[in-house]
Formats: sequence, C-alpha cells, structure tokens
Amino acid sequence: MKTIYPLPVLALAFAVLPGTAQTTAPTHPAATPAKTAASSSTATATKKTTAAPGCSKDLPDLSSKIPALPAGLSCAKPLYTITTLPPAKLSNVSPMEDSDLAENLGVKPSTLTLSYIDSKVGTGPLAQPKKWYSLHYTGYLPDGTVFDASSKHPESDPFVFQQGPQGPQNRRSVITGWDTGIAGMRIGGKRRLFIPYQLAYGPSGSPQGGIPAKSWLIFDIEFVAQNDKNPSPAPAMPPAAAGQNGRPGIPMTPVPPTAHVPTATPVPPASAAPAPTAAPAPAPTPKP
Repeated sequence: MKTIYPLPVLALAFAVLPGTAQTTAPTHPAATPAKTAASSSTATATKKTTAAPGCSKDLPDLSSKIPALPAGLSCAKPLYTITTLPPAKLSNVSPMEDSDLAENLGVKPSTLTLSYIDSKVGTGPLAQPKKWYSLHYTGYLPDGTVFDASSKHPESDPFVFQQGPQGPQNRRSVITGWDTGIAGMRIGGKRRLFIPYQLAYGPSGSPQGGIPAKSWLIFDIEFVAQNDKNPSPAPAMPPAAAGQNGRPGIPMTPVPPTAHVPTATPVPPASAAPAPTAAPAPAPTPKP
C-alpha cells in the first residue's frame, strides 16, 4: 500500500532538515581553525624558546651610538654566571606581612653574567693565564659614552697588564670582568665584553673615570700579544693606582701621596777645640 503523508508533515520535515545542516556544517570548519591557531601558537612559543639556546638574557639596553657589530654574528653568550645565595632564609612569615617582604629585606638570590661576542676569531696562540696581555680597547657606557680608549693613551697603546691575581694580597691589576673576559681568545681576535657592575667598578662606580654607580661597561677589545714578561718599556700600572683614571683597573681608595721623609736636621760641624797651650819651658838656670 502506498503511504501518503499529509502536506503539513512533509513541510515540517523539509523545514527541519535545512536547519540541521546549517547548525552542524559550520561547526567543523570553525573548530579546525581554532585548533590550527592553537597549534601554531604553541609552535611559535617553542620556536622562540629554542631559537637561540645558550644566549645571555641579562644584558643592558645599548645606545645606537655604540658601533654595531658585523652582521651575521651569534648572540651574546655567557663566559660564566655567578649566583649568590643569601645567607639568611625567611620563614614563619605572618600573612599580615607584605608579599614583597623577602625582596625588601634583601633575602633573595642574585645572579650576574659576564657575556661576550667574538666579532673576529684570532688565528694566533690561545690566551694563557698569568701572561702579560697587550690589547687595544674602547670602553663604552650603555648610553654610548666612550669613557676611555687605549687610543687616548698613545704612550701605552696597546695597553699591557698581567692577567690573574698578583702579589701577597692576590689583587688583580684590572677589573675582574676584564681580567677574566679574555679566556678563550686567540691573538688577533676581537671581542665585545658586557661587564655587569659587580665585575667592574661596583655599586659606587668611578667618579674619577666618569663611570656612574652600578654601571654596566661594554668593552671592544683586540688581543694583540701575550708575553712571559712585561714587554712595555714603561713600568706597568701598579695595582694601587689602577682604576683612578678611567682605565679598566680595580676601583680602590685613592693612593695617598708619597710620604714625606723628613730630612735629618743638619748637625753643625763641631767647632774645633782650641789646641792645648803648651806649658812654657822653664827658663834655664844660669850657671854659677
């Protein structure tokens, strides 16, 4: 028997079917782009994280006045990182205390990194410890100010210093960032050093050299030579005077002027004692 549906039922069926198609069809295309976008975002984040492994993150913002390095060089990499752990540990903190209490009290670790970029790899011998190094250099503040350069001292260009701690007090003849920043260089090489203030002139800076407090230093150096003995005809800068004239020496208290050695009071020549007067010879007794 042939079934005949009333017109209202057929009309309702056709009315429902298009509505269902419009409801479900857009669902998949809409979901697919959302999923793709999420995947793309994850891939981008991963790429940003892994794009430059080993690069230093703690670097100062540099002024465009500082000469740009040749294109194609790798990022700044750490020579070493120092993490200082506080001797105190904060505990039993009341919820009434500020959440920044540890930071305000200085109970937090601190990290500093000495970073470098080799703009030219030398072909000569590798830098050896305790040698006398000869270098050309230019020192910049992050704002582009040139606070010193070996070319400003033609009488001692290249600059010569002995690497490593010296003397009974184990004092370095230059700032720590310089002294330890040449490791791995070869003669003929050029390097840019990013020296944090802790490895430079400290929290006080160097007013004599025009270096502000807590200032990063950027050095462009060229490793010219190394010797077993001081090759400079002039005496090397003594550690006590280093850092007082803007050159990369250790910040130290000003060297006191040479102590005045009092001159001995001249002793007047002893006056000659009068010669003893000879006793007069007795008169001869006349003969009878």
